[in-house]
Amino acid sequence: MADNSKRKITFPKGEGFFDGLLLRAKLIFRLLADSRVNPVLKLLPIGSLIYLIVPLDIPGPIDDALVVWMASYFFIELCPPDVVQEHLEALNATRKVMDNYQETAQTTHGEVIDGEIVDGDTEAK
Repeated sequence: MADNSKRKITFPKGEGFFDGLLLRAKLIFRLLADSRVNPVLKLLPIGSLIYLIVPLDIPGPIDDALVVWMASYFFIELCPPDVVQEHLEALNATRKVMDNYQETAQTTHGEVIDGEIVDGDTEAK
């Protein structure tokens, strides 16, 4: 029987719906570009997008969204856990750097300085 203790992929908690969706999309793109992921496995998200574009089914957005969600879920679950975790940590590190930059920018550049432009070529009269 397979050991599922190594299957632990930890997504950040406390994220909003759209933040989580954006994180998963970035993770999927990074996994698609990673050579350690099986090429056959990469057909899951690509195939789901083709299914979304090609209208071969009953009209309606619910079934299309379900197919794309299931394909992205299974793609992430079937990828090697250490590779997924590596990419998640890289995405979280990037997010922390951006959050720190935004906090620094708000605290150091929050002060407004009033002034006027003076032409340096004119002599004082």
